[in-house]
Amino acid sequence: MAFYLGIDGGGTKTRCAVANDLQTVASSTAGPSNIVRVGEAHARESLHKGVRDVCAHAGITPAQIARTCVGAAGAATPEIDAAIYRILSEILPGEIKVLGDMEIALEAAFGGGAGVIIIAGTGSIAFGRDQEGRSMRAGGWGFAISDEGSAHWIGRAAVGAVLRAADRTGLDPEARQMLEGSGFVTGLLKAWGLSSIPDLVRAGNANPPPDFSVLFASVAAGNHPLGGQVLAKAGSELARLAGDVTTTLFREEVQSVPVAMVGGVFRHCLMVRQCFYNELCQLDRRVEINPELVEPVEGALRIARKA
Repeated sequence: MAFYLGIDGGGTKTRCAVANDLQTVASSTAGPSNIVRVGEAHARESLHKGVRDVCAHAGITPAQIARTCVGAAGAATPEIDAAIYRILSEILPGEIKVLGDMEIALEAAFGGGAGVIIIAGTGSIAFGRDQEGRSMRAGGWGFAISDEGSAHWIGRAAVGAVLRAADRTGLDPEARQMLEGSGFVTGLLKAWGLSSIPDLVRAGNANPPPDFSVLFASVAAGNHPLGGQVLAKAGSELARLAGDVTTTLFREEVQSVPVAMVGGVFRHCLMVRQCFYNELCQLDRRVEINPELVEPVEGALRIARKA
């Protein structure tokens, strides 16, 4: 019996799944494998662990995998593609195909059909394919200059919102004390192991930059006006990315444009989903947004099966 391996390598976690010709037989989760964010050594550790774990759960060895498809966040250059291929070749003797994470997500959402996916995880990107097979992307140019609406973007925007609010307290020590004692601020401080707003300033400006994406959970879990503003803006930014693709890629005579959501930001934050939905429907009234989130690793498995 032939076995196939699908991998969704992200900036926060790496999902692996093994299937035969009939069904998925095992899955596993390992650490981040986005080389741009975590480096090649950390990516190798996560990918190797994910492959070994999922094979152990399936009761097979990596040598029994006939074909592998990996969708990698940041797999946009030949150098990164080659590095991921090299890492997996160290433990997988079978055929390996390296694609961008948006390509496996598109496959998971629409198979070979037309549509647009919007990914909002550690990073973000919109990617679509029309009825003629033409494709287009928007965003996803990296956390330092792009990735609007992503977990990293939300964390950085939340820190900025706190500092602007601190500026507005001026010389009022009571107002500043209330700000520092709010659940929103204390949540951010706790996520980074800090104790004060000055600590937040130093951490946010550190070199190398801190991991802003770890602040997302705190922002999404709270019920503070500052956090709400950040999350609403994130939904709007993601809608703009998706709208850039739907309105540019799909001709005016197209009556409906399927759209699917992917990633932890959508999964864990209702406000972002709602703001995204409402804003995108205003930008392009043709969109038909699937309320169920897509699992990109399923697309990787399909591609591995099809070779």
